[in-house]
Amino acid sequence: MTIDYEKEYDNRGRVPEHPEIFARWVREAESYRQSAADAEIGISYGPSPRQTIDLFPAEDEGAATPLAVFIHGGWWRSLEPSSFSQMAKGPNANGVTVAVIGYDLCPQVTIATIIEETRAALLWLWRNRRRRMMAYGHSAGGHLAACMAATDFKTLASDAPADLAPAAYAISGVFDLSPLLHISINQDLKLDEKSAHDCSPLTWRVPAGRSLDAVVGALESSEFLRQSRIIADTWRQETVETRFEAVPGTNHFTVVDALTQPDSAMTKRVAELAAQVAAMTL
Repeated sequence: MTIDYEKEYDNRGRVPEHPEIFARWVREAESYRQSAADAEIGISYGPSPRQTIDLFPAEDEGAATPLAVFIHGGWWRSLEPSSFSQMAKGPNANGVTVAVIGYDLCPQVTIATIIEETRAALLWLWRNRRRRMMAYGHSAGGHLAACMAATDFKTLASDAPADLAPAAYAISGVFDLSPLLHISINQDLKLDEKSAHDCSPLTWRVPAGRSLDAVVGALESSEFLRQSRIIADTWRQETVETRFEAVPGTNHFTVVDALTQPDSAMTKRVAELAAQVAAMTL
């Protein structure tokens, strides 16, 4: 059967109300920033204006407070971290400090560069907070979160633990980039067969002891469901602890809204993973 990749990966086409969802995200994010009195907005971790960290501390933060990093989506080519401040709301309420990070966008940079920028953000947090962290992200951010869990940070910085981000919670991610060679957004992504392979965490050898939750909206396309299933199944064979979940009644965009709810199952799982990482000794 021939797969219509253009249709399968056209999330905005599948969810015609996406402009209203994006506008709501902007409102919710601004409201949460205004309510977060201790937040530090726009911390620079690199030379470009988009290489920023918005830090939302948990109440009564201390040296043992869990730290999580949220990575936004947008096909590596759109959206702003300032639209996702509210993704810290649920974890903050559960005692987790959250860093919402930005990165440069395609086509100005490649996906490989975005992976390196995300690693640089985590290394900045390590050097300034001295804590391991868990990574969670949505869509392109789900891909980047998985990349962080699969990274040996010791090969990048001798002062960092190899398992700096040993756990990831990836929401609606793409982990095998090869289908993207066949769709129109590749005009911006500029992937070829080699770069698509090299930037696909599905193909990476993952160090032992890492964990990944691959979560997707049950109303998403068959390709997005496949992407999350295949990364969970494949990494499990590499001695990674994995978990797959399709969240009932949610599409590619609404699936992430549960992170704004302190008592949602998604928030509780993110907080649980962050606490497990925080409990690791250096």
